[in-house]
Amino acid sequence: MSLRIGIDVGGTHTDAVILDKDNKLVAAYKTPTTPDVTTGIINALNGVLRESGVDPSEIRAAMLGTTHCTNAIVERKRLTKVGVLRLGKPATLAVKPLTTFPEDLRKVIGNVWRIIPGGHEYDGREISPLDEGEVEKFAEEAVKQGVEAIAICGVFSPVNPDHEKRAYEILAEKLGSRIPITLSHEIGSIGLIERENAAILNAAVVKVAESAIDAFVKAMKEAGIEKAKLYLTQNDGTLMSVEYAKRYPIRTIASGPTNSIRGAAFLTGLTDGVVVDIGGTTTLVGMIVKGFPRESAIAVEIGGVRTNFRMPDLISIGCGGGSLVKVLDGGIEIGPESVGYELTTKGIAWGGDTLTTTDIALAGGYAKIDDPRINLDRLKHLDPDLVSKAIAKIIERVEGCIDKIKTSPEPVPVVLVGGGGIILPPYYYDKLKGVSKVIRPEHFQYANAIGAAIAQVSGEIDRVFSLERMSRDEAIKTAKEMAINEAIKAGAKPDTVEVVDIEEIPLAYLPGNAVRIRVKACGKLII
Repeated sequence: MSLRIGIDVGGTHTDAVILDKDNKLVAAYKTPTTPDVTTGIINALNGVLRESGVDPSEIRAAMLGTTHCTNAIVERKRLTKVGVLRLGKPATLAVKPLTTFPEDLRKVIGNVWRIIPGGHEYDGREISPLDEGEVEKFAEEAVKQGVEAIAICGVFSPVNPDHEKRAYEILAEKLGSRIPITLSHEIGSIGLIERENAAILNAAVVKVAESAIDAFVKAMKEAGIEKAKLYLTQNDGTLMSVEYAKRYPIRTIASGPTNSIRGAAFLTGLTDGVVVDIGGTTTLVGMIVKGFPRESAIAVEIGGVRTNFRMPDLISIGCGGGSLVKVLDGGIEIGPESVGYELTTKGIAWGGDTLTTTDIALAGGYAKIDDPRINLDRLKHLDPDLVSKAIAKIIERVEGCIDKIKTSPEPVPVVLVGGGGIILPPYYYDKLKGVSKVIRPEHFQYANAIGAAIAQVSGEIDRVFSLERMSRDEAIKTAKEMAINEAIKAGAKPDTVEVVDIEEIPLAYLPGNAVRIRVKACGKLII
């Protein structure tokens, strides 16, 4: 039997599932997320194996969605000191590297940078030749300054990466393999500063990711799962290998919500609609477009840093199953504070003294939780008017998110997933504004881990083409072929790869007849 494990780390819980070759659920397990993240992952792994009773040697692949890198950037902890080499002199001197970084983050990763001659125009022509002597000087400076990782960023390197690649060769020769090097053209798209920022953040979390991945590989072996290939989920809903993830850990940012959206699409068969994922701390709302999360069309901030690499278009609010319910002058407030995984000790229904949204759902009579520690008599003292107002507030906040994520006034189907989904009353499903129907599928509470387990492999290309040199059709065909080849290189079965998204943007501000083309292709994983 060929089995797969999917594990996803949330702010409150870490979930694990085992699926068979027909994508049927064999077992599922939920455990509290731990402060160090890794312990929670190991607990989930061991728990789902115990629940399933399967022979660990039958596991052929394991997919992990983790928050290690997100936490490191947000908390400003465990980040490495980064040296930044920009190839763009004399064209890019006005805005220096790291200028847009928050001061507290700059203190952690350092302020070591150099701008040297190099880079290209939009059509691939050199701005100026790469100054290889300056690259060697930067290598010496990096050693003196105690740099632990390097980010290289060249002007228009996604169009022509030659200078970045040559600078990498020189630095690798001088510094050896002890200092990891990130190339910006492999991380972000056209815009210089945002792409450079993404490369810097990637360099800063490389060692965090490496230690986390190594710990998971070790846990897999200790659990007897030695034949399985390990993959990490990316924030576009697809997979990357361990080796790829160690080089590009920034792609794991926001992979959790993306896994939920993919899981929701899989559990319902819905290809287009809205997903509402209510967890223990937050509610995340996103759009499914052709079975995949809709990507954000604007630059995304990570830990206060503006970047331009692919991210899902999400709305997040502090309203989950563990969110605090507060009575204030003039009304009720929900969150953003949450008891998180301590719900079963701090929630009133469990004997605690903190009023949460789950207490409200239980008092309202529409939530059913199979837990012998719950005593509904503890909720009898709650004012019915307070309960009604709190329920109305929960509904209002979810409705607001759905309205914001929609792109047209037409009613849309909504898939409700996440363990905290019980806080939204079922009797109100058909009354939600702007919603045609609400689907709460079987195994809804494990949608995130299921999304990780069923993830596909993708390839993406983002390039500027000159239509003076080729026709529009030739440019699109070339971009499609490049994206398909990238997916196959990432481990997709060649005969399953198909193009799932094409974006064409005329660049009127550039000389000549130029067009930017983005193509994404996806295929099933070779197991």
